[in-house]
Formats: sequence, C-alpha cells, structure tokens
Amino acid sequence: MSTLLSFIQDLPWWGWIVFVLLVIVIRDVFFNRKHTITHNFPLVGHLRYVLEKIGPELRQYIVANNREELPFNRSERSWIYASSKLENNYQGFGTDKDIHDANYHFIKPSLFGYKMQEDHPNIIEKDFLPCAKVMGEYNKRKRPYRPKSVINISAMSYGSLSARAIDSLNQGAKKAGCFHNTGEGGLSMYHSNGADVVFQFGTGYFGVRNDDGSFSLDKLEKLVENNSFVKAIEIKLSQGAKPGKGGVLPGSKITKEISEIRHVPMGKDVISPSFHTAFSDIDEMFELIEQIAERTGLPVGVKAAVGRLEQWEYMADLMIKTGRGPDFISIDGGEGGTGAAPPSFADHVSLPLFYGFSAVYKLFKEKGIASRVVWIAGGKLGLPAKAAKAFAMGADLIYVAREAMMSIGCIQAQVCHNNRCPTGIATQNKWLQAGINVPIKSDRFSYYAKSFRKELIELAMASGHEHPCQFTMSDIDVSMGDANYTKTLIDCFGYEKEEVIFNGTKELKNCQYLGGNNG
Repeated sequence: MSTLLSFIQDLPWWGWIVFVLLVIVIRDVFFNRKHTITHNFPLVGHLRYVLEKIGPELRQYIVANNREELPFNRSERSWIYASSKLENNYQGFGTDKDIHDANYHFIKPSLFGYKMQEDHPNIIEKDFLPCAKVMGEYNKRKRPYRPKSVINISAMSYGSLSARAIDSLNQGAKKAGCFHNTGEGGLSMYHSNGADVVFQFGTGYFGVRNDDGSFSLDKLEKLVENNSFVKAIEIKLSQGAKPGKGGVLPGSKITKEISEIRHVPMGKDVISPSFHTAFSDIDEMFELIEQIAERTGLPVGVKAAVGRLEQWEYMADLMIKTGRGPDFISIDGGEGGTGAAPPSFADHVSLPLFYGFSAVYKLFKEKGIASRVVWIAGGKLGLPAKAAKAFAMGADLIYVAREAMMSIGCIQAQVCHNNRCPTGIATQNKWLQAGINVPIKSDRFSYYAKSFRKELIELAMASGHEHPCQFTMSDIDVSMGDANYTKTLIDCFGYEKEEVIFNGTKELKNCQYLGGNNG
C-alpha cells in the first residue's frame, strides 16, 4: 500500500491526468448504470453531454436553429427527453416557430375551457386517457378490448431493436397502461412483462410460421392461449418506412434467441416477401380475419401505408356487403420509421400520414362505416399538438415508435440498419446493449407517455372538450402560407370526422373491457 501511495505521489503532472482518465474509464464501464453513452463509450461519451448542454448556443451561432433538424428537430427531441426524465418541458420567451409558415396548424381554444367536477377521474389521475371506442365491439368478438391509453407503442420488432430496448419499452408500457405492438418479429420473452400486447404478423409470419414459411393459424391460436396479455392481432400489409417492400433483418443481427423466436436459421439475412401468401386479395384477407377472430376471440385489424385508393374502396364496399371486416385500421405515414429502407422508398413511396389518413377515413366516412372500426394513426405524432390534429381528423389511438425510442435514450444517430446503434437500442451488439439500464429506461418511457397524455388532455380541455375524441375538424385551422390566410381542416380535406359516442371519462373508467390492468 505504501509503495502504491509513493508511486502516486511521484507521478508527474501528465501522469496525474492519465490516472484520473483511467479512474473515469473504470467508473464508466463498471459502475455507471445510468447513462448508456458513457458506459459504451467511456471518456468520449462525456463530450456528447457537454455538446448537448451547449448545443443551443452552438446551433444558434454556428450550425442550425432548434427547428431545422430532421427527422425530429432539437425542440421536439428536447420535449421528449425532458418529459421522459420528469424535467421541465416548458419553453420560455414564446415560440421560435414561424407560425405564418404554410401547413402550420392552430388549435382553437374556447373562451371557457372544460371544467372538471370534483369527482372527475383526471383530478386524481391527471393522465388517465383511455380510448373512447372498443376494438371488436361492432363485430361482436368474444374478447373485445378498450385500450387504457390512447398513446401506445408502435410496431418495432425484437431483432430490429435490442432485447434491453424491448424489455424497457414493455415494462414502461406496463407502468403507463399502454399497449405494446410486437412488430412482425414475433412474441419474445421481452414482450411478456405484463403490458397489454398487440401481436403483429407480416409477410414473414415470424413466430407463427410453418417450416416452409407459410402462415400457421394453429400456432397463432396456441400463442394467444398461452399469453393472456395478447389483446389484439394486427396484420401488417405495409409500413411507412418501406411500403411495397418486404423487411430485411441482416444475418449479423440474428442471435440464437431471435432464431428460435422467429423460427428462422442463423447467419442468413432474413428477407420477408413484399406480398402475403396466406391470402392474395381482400376477399381472402376478410376470410382470414374471421378465422383468426373465431379461433382466438380477439379483435383483428390491418396496418398499411396509403397510396392508391381503389383497394381501400373495395374494402369498404365489402364491409358494407358482408357486415364483416377488420376491427381496427392502422394508417402508417410515409414519413418513414424505425425500419431501414432504400432512399427511393423512404423518400417517395406512399403518402404522408395526414394525407393518407384523411384519404382513407374520408372514403369510409362517405360510405357511412367510419364508426365501425377503431382508427390508429402513426407517423411522427409523438407530440401532443400533432396528436390533437390526428384526433380532430378521426384518429382514436396514436402509435409512437421513434419517439418511444428517444424516451429511452435514442439520439437520432440514424444508424439503425447497421447494428452499430451507439445507444444500444437498435443493435444486437452485447457491449452496446449493456449500457441500457432497464428499470431506469422503463421509467423514462412511462414518464414520457404520461406527460404526453396529460398535455393532450389539457389541449382538449382548453378547446372546451373533456376527451381528445371530441376534437372536430373545426377546432383546428391550417395556415395556407399566404397573407396569413387560414382554413379549417374541413376546408383542407373536404370532410368532417364522424362523431364518436362518448358519455364521459367516468364511464370509461368503469368499462369492463378496459385494458392495461395487468400492472
């Protein structure tokens, strides 16, 4: 011991620097369980937090302002980060957005906002915000489902995301009362922490496939029987990141565990076809929907990005003719998402969320069947004002994907596709994953979801409504970018959303179909 002390005392000045840096490295690697970046990149990782701290000043004078970055600008990310850490998510000195810019939307407040009574559920539980509609109610499914939260985790597969990321999101969803969509990668143990789950399958039928890659209804039925937390089934027709193109999971990301969950071989790229083999048209898809609903008792829906409307019109006509069809429809915006895709697909294929959603909803509304289904919207809606606009246009639920990733540490590095995600979220690299502290990150997603819901409720009440489902298209104006001229959403999109039957939040509190009770 004395020899060590003597050695330290005799160190030159540069030796002290090396010694201190070595101590920091040891602390970051072995004792730091709070910050992923500094754990995975000791020393260098601290620079990121320093730059983040002085980022506004650097961008203001050197790089860019708070509103220029894409896909999510600094202001948007800052709100998500602050909300997920229960920090101050307000902004001072007014808005720095150009409120005269084209397509800027304004939520119109009432002179007298909604006043809660003393026994209102939101007095105590400020973020209590269930879906106003019930999945599977119209088609009389055996196990109808009312999501406890209007904000839920969109489809992100285990394989695309790491085990610890999925684990964090699922535990966070349980704490927040959200449901967690599995994505098309199958149901893993990390989806099984108690949150409600929507099981999604796509063209690869992962987790419910036969040896030849075909769909197995028997395996799906068994999966539902063995996992009571699975509340609904979603058939993915396409997604915003790469509509019309099958998914790709690089062989480098396929671990033994992923291989077993997906029922695919190790070491080979897994390429999903761009088409389904379980059905070839809408008639056959309706048959499969009814078979799944009958065998599992669960609501069944479809997810798709939007392009040509002829097939959507046929779907609506078939629903009218047969009295059957999906219990919910998830519309994904062409803004892209967590899935990697060629730039030509990510940049140009399918309509952005608000254009695509309005086109399909308007079609169903004109045919008088919009109220038959629960409408789910996804595509950069992870902020309250954008979600309010989606509700005004007809959405009943909101999917969040990249925003959910940000709440658990994503820094928008945009390297999701190469297995080198620096935060350990979109990689199977064990070292990079090790920095994710699941208990802390799960809390952060739950804080984000609860902050989101609380602010969305406040926006609705400022407009004189009790619940966001009561937003109408007259409640929001959109700037045309010309001499301060604005139009309502009705004038912009040519329809008024169908009124949602809503008898008050207290009634939702006591609904027998209310989900989110596993936690």
